[in-house]
Amino acid sequence: MTPRDLLLSGASELGISLTPEQVNAVFLYLAELHKWNRKMNLTAITLERDVIIKHILDSLAYTTGFEPTPGLRLLDVGSGAGFPALPIKIAFPGIMITMVDSVKKKAAFLRHIVRTLQLAETDVIDTRVEDLPARLNSSFDIVTARAFADMGAALKAGIPLLKPGGVMVLSRGPDENLEIAILESLHAEQGNIIDLTLPHSDYKRAIWVFRKVGQQNSQDDVK
Repeated sequence: MTPRDLLLSGASELGISLTPEQVNAVFLYLAELHKWNRKMNLTAITLERDVIIKHILDSLAYTTGFEPTPGLRLLDVGSGAGFPALPIKIAFPGIMITMVDSVKKKAAFLRHIVRTLQLAETDVIDTRVEDLPARLNSSFDIVTARAFADMGAALKAGIPLLKPGGVMVLSRGPDENLEIAILESLHAEQGNIIDLTLPHSDYKRAIWVFRKVGQQNSQDDVK
């Protein structure tokens, strides 16, 4: 199976149909990632098959936790090399993306990809999430976070940035759990936990969905 077939069939298993232009954008992104990774540590995963499965398809799996409709505002905390935000943007260009990473070299890579792929309504902020401007609080429909080792820490960083009724989507290992007290302290509630195996692999994932308690968004995002 060619890398393109791997991507197309894997995305299809996740319910996503990619156009030839979107497939080309993914592989241009990966080519730039490979070049920049020689100069700085963006990913330890370098084999093309593994990158497609563990980065691209894992990123697209986040959309099993929300409806990726045009006009949504998505914030990705600790974006690093751009996962999951950039694959989601490529597959669903109508979503407005903001990526946050405190490492300026990684932020420079993200801006390079945004320019290279000519991604509209895609912003990069090079700061710690704790130092984001107060005006961004309660302003996003979706928050994702892939860089946190601890799920509670990810929720504490992300939930305040959601609109009331907005959702935070996390891709975690299959055996994690969470103290309810953390959610109560953040005025959030747990939605679905979607267990899946990444296509073309035996890598288990659980997509956790959390909603910020408050007035319901016009979008019914939690699946």
